[in-house]
Amino acid sequence: MLNRKTHTIDMQDKILGRVASEVALLLRGKNKPSFTPHLDEGDEVIIKNVNKMKFTGKKLEDKVYKHHTGYVGNLKVTKMGEVYEKNPQKVFNKAVYNMLPKNKLRKEMMKRLKYE
Repeated sequence: MLNRKTHTIDMQDKILGRVASEVALLLRGKNKPSFTPHLDEGDEVIIKNVNKMKFTGKKLEDKVYKHHTGYVGNLKVTKMGEVYEKNPQKVFNKAVYNMLPKNKLRKEMMKRLKYE
């Protein structure tokens, strides 16, 4: 029987990357002694105050997200600051998503990341 706990993290004045790596470990289940890489044994994580997180350096102006549609010349480039203004959860989601393993379990792990 899988025993999932619920962790609540307050993002007030915390740095994006440091919290994202902590959340990725909790979602994956690496904090448990029964950790197995090929099983999804992680916990549920609830994030509060995601719109009050901090960024180091000039990430909001310099960091860009790239998306290619597959058609010639259709590379979409968006600055992190623009995405953060519209939806801060998207910035945090993207950071955690890229820290999880690139396999079939990643989608299920991301479903357990929730916001208040």
